[in-house]
Amino acid sequence: MSDVTAIQNLVQRRTELKKEIAKIIVGQDQVVDQILLSIFSGGHALLVGVPGLAKTLMVNTIAQALGLDFKRIQFTPDLMPSDILGSEILDENRQFRFIKGPIFSNIILADEINRTPPKTQAALLEAMQERAVTIAGQNYKLDLPYFVLATQNPIEQEGTYPLPEAQLDRFMFAIKLDYPSFQEEIQVVKNTTSDIKQTINPLFNAEEIIDFQQLIRRIPVTDNVIEYAVTLVSKTRPDNPLTTDFVKNYLDWGAGPRASQNLILAAKAHAAFNGKFSPDIEDVKAVATGILRHRIIKNYKADAENITEEIIINQLM
Repeated sequence: MSDVTAIQNLVQRRTELKKEIAKIIVGQDQVVDQILLSIFSGGHALLVGVPGLAKTLMVNTIAQALGLDFKRIQFTPDLMPSDILGSEILDENRQFRFIKGPIFSNIILADEINRTPPKTQAALLEAMQERAVTIAGQNYKLDLPYFVLATQNPIEQEGTYPLPEAQLDRFMFAIKLDYPSFQEEIQVVKNTTSDIKQTINPLFNAEEIIDFQQLIRRIPVTDNVIEYAVTLVSKTRPDNPLTTDFVKNYLDWGAGPRASQNLILAAKAHAAFNGKFSPDIEDVKAVATGILRHRIIKNYKADAENITEEIIINQLM
């Protein structure tokens, strides 16, 4: 199959996928779009939203529709790295045997990731970056595709351990979940208080998703689009000559090179989802907020004047 035909196929398959997900998930269209952009670009995503917005249900539904294995890890203050990675046990033959932890799955939901200490958060780092884990000196490859979706509650910050910048940077997207609209909430209540059960049909398999991820990487990008993405990221750095006074006033730190890489990858996926054979500047702009939101660090003046990350990113664009 040629790449042109493959992109046309992806557009059609994505439409079917969104219809399947909509059987269970009402609204949240942009959130689902960004999660799918992450998966087909081979990245990870951080979901930020208050409890009760169906984050777990959404990830479970997407995993089922993609035909992938799904495991949920509830992060708590007493969770140990071995609870995630697995551990060696002495079997009946007095031989050490490795019992795999929940990290060995295609899609991992790291629920309330900021509730666990840094030592346990760090157990995810190698898996997210290398798609492999090292236990007792032994390296274990994870099954591909591999995707971590972490959730965080933005309100309750007592007893939490904020994610270090190095780990935040591992997430391709930071996705904000808002409350549903009035009509959407009515639909949610109708769907969840009746005895009608919806079944989700798997529309993909692991091999097809890997093929689509490779297709997206093969999409050509013109130099002016790459230059736009790199310039946009450079403008977030207060000490950069391109930076405006607005950024210097409100930001302490800007985004690193991984932001530029992710902007281009996500723009390629966004273009492919819309049937285009190469991304343009509009595709970069469409994904910029989700990719830069968690990579820029505001100063106290921005907090005092209620300047959000979104306002700063829009100003840059």
